[in-house]
Amino acid sequence: MELKTKIHAEDGKQELTIEREFDLPVSLVFKAHTEPELIEQWMGNKVLKLEPKNHGSWIFETRNPEGIVLFRANGVFLNIIENEKFTRTFEMENTGFAVQLEFFEFQKISENQSKLKMHIIYKSTEQRDQILKMPFRQGINMAHNKLEEVLQN
Repeated sequence: MELKTKIHAEDGKQELTIEREFDLPVSLVFKAHTEPELIEQWMGNKVLKLEPKNHGSWIFETRNPEGIVLFRANGVFLNIIENEKFTRTFEMENTGFAVQLEFFEFQKISENQSKLKMHIIYKSTEQRDQILKMPFRQGINMAHNKLEEVLQN
């Protein structure tokens, strides 16, 4: 099965680019990244805090049925232009990974089609390569498929 979300990672660089086209208006794809209820539906994380404004912070977490935290991430939003772009920091807590910088661009293709482009910069090439060894490609593709499913219903 072909993955609709494309990841481009050049050898020897500490960055990668993620691109995905959606059969959704750009405004909906933007909302899916900035509204807590939508984020929880497609990402499966609990949104503990979300302030989608310049210098606003965010915190997401996932717990198992026993209440133990399995995943927790946080960061800060920068340079938000509604339906066009935002930048955010991303830190996975308790993993040893350094904070990464993420640039999100939302592009209108047509009234009902859009493209999301993410450019992520890691502290080092080694950190980026370590992330890519995880089931990262499949995970982000599954999340984007769920995003499209949630917003089309």
